[in-house]
Amino acid sequence: MRAAVLREIPGELTIEDLRVDAPRPREVLIRTVAAGVCHSDLHHLDGSLQHAVPVVMGHESAGIVEAVGSEVTDFAPGDPVVSCLSVFCGHCEMCLTGHPYRCFKDPSGRGKGVPSRLTRDDGAVVHQFYGVGGFAEEMLVSEHAVVKVTPDIPLDRAALLGCGVMTGLGAVFRTARVEPGTTVAVVGAGGVGLAAIQGARIAGAARVIAVDRVADKLTLAGRLGATDAVDATDGDPVEQVQELTGGGVDYAFEAIGNPVTVRQCFSMAKRGGFACVIGLLASDDTVTLTGRDISSLKIFTSTAMGGGSFRVDIPRYADMYLRGVLDLDSMVSARLPITGVNDAFTAMKAGEVARSVITF
Repeated sequence: MRAAVLREIPGELTIEDLRVDAPRPREVLIRTVAAGVCHSDLHHLDGSLQHAVPVVMGHESAGIVEAVGSEVTDFAPGDPVVSCLSVFCGHCEMCLTGHPYRCFKDPSGRGKGVPSRLTRDDGAVVHQFYGVGGFAEEMLVSEHAVVKVTPDIPLDRAALLGCGVMTGLGAVFRTARVEPGTTVAVVGAGGVGLAAIQGARIAGAARVIAVDRVADKLTLAGRLGATDAVDATDGDPVEQVQELTGGGVDYAFEAIGNPVTVRQCFSMAKRGGFACVIGLLASDDTVTLTGRDISSLKIFTSTAMGGGSFRVDIPRYADMYLRGVLDLDSMVSARLPITGVNDAFTAMKAGEVARSVITF
């Protein structure tokens, strides 16, 4: 099968032919149909975060089950599924207390003495990005890395649910629990930020302020639920948000992953407000809070995968799409073949797209 492989960090992806092993007892083999291009992958391509290499990148994917292991009971060939990097073991304290996104065991690997899922023709091992490796014609993954979805949803839209949409909506619904009639600011109108904006609209926020530097993204944010747009190139965005709201918002979300915008997000929340970091920061990034900040009574937190359970949330979000409540169509900026994956990351770095989708 063909796959997009990262051989060194930082670096670009190369399209290579790989061998895929047969599913072991609790594994699922999937024919990939579509894969969203997510900023989390870019952090590894540019060296902000590390991962074992060579590695097949991608994690926000959807496809059709081709084969299952002997002990798999939840899936069968022909099932449409969505992958998620929040692979859970189902047995640890975090899983058993309702927090599978915090799972601290790794069920994605096969263990010592077992052949690798992916290899080159010469037998060399190739890793999968966070146990998924979605930029590939096939995915061989743990049964705990996928969820079944209704066949009514197009898979190039369903793929977005596996990371960006689940994270953005979950930050609003699960982590912050935004209340109706409140005010919300979202810093960054990319794929995750647009999902958070939609989440705020669905939650009944009275005012949803989109903050970005790209005019086209702010326009799209308005179509998806933002009531106000703040151009970060037109003066201090914190001052603009505070002026719009008379002192700050009830809930502020950062959906970029940058220390400067994280600090801005915190400052946009009013006294006693809620500030949540959704974006993924580099390992050595720092954000400084003063004593005055600490005494502002704000809740300052981060979220991973929206703080939810993807096996529960993704089917719900698919239903929202089918009922016309959640707009996934407008979030797909471009569809490209696997050979265009590096172009997709170039467009992402330039801020030109909401979400590019690789189609197979």
